[in-house]
Amino acid sequence: MKSDNWKSGVAGGAALILMLAAVNPAKAEDVVNTGYFGDVAIKGYDTVAYFTEHKAVKGSEKFAYHWLGANWYFSSAENREIFTREPVKYAPQYGGYCADGVSAGTITTNIDPKAWRIIDGKLYLSYDPGAAEGLEKNHSKVISSQKYWPEVKRTLMSAGTQKDWQ
Repeated sequence: MKSDNWKSGVAGGAALILMLAAVNPAKAEDVVNTGYFGDVAIKGYDTVAYFTEHKAVKGSEKFAYHWLGANWYFSSAENREIFTREPVKYAPQYGGYCADGVSAGTITTNIDPKAWRIIDGKLYLSYDPGAAEGLEKNHSKVISSQKYWPEVKRTLMSAGTQKDWQ
């Protein structure tokens, strides 16, 4: 009888884990670049519009959504709803920090929302259009940024710099 109770407990625990995973999907990043001041991601640009309109579109406080400690602005209620269903799909890589900087193992907080690329279905932001173009043309930079991101992220998450960068 004990083994039957154990089995049902394990099955119940697995069901609970699956339920929690559905409610709280995996995060793209634990840090979000909100610039030097404030709490707005991507300087207020609509992250969904990069995918749906293929251009940088300014969002509005009217269509804000709070996620990962930052406010995300959208140009429409529809784009906000799209994001809330799959934020990891639409959030920029590396928490919105400059992908070119991350490819060199550094942190570049100041990004230009108009300097972006979607590569392999993922959004990458850069500090200027030339850096975004270089990222797209030189795939080794994407590979380097993926390699360096854990180290850069640890730096951002450290107690000493977290206050400075977030």
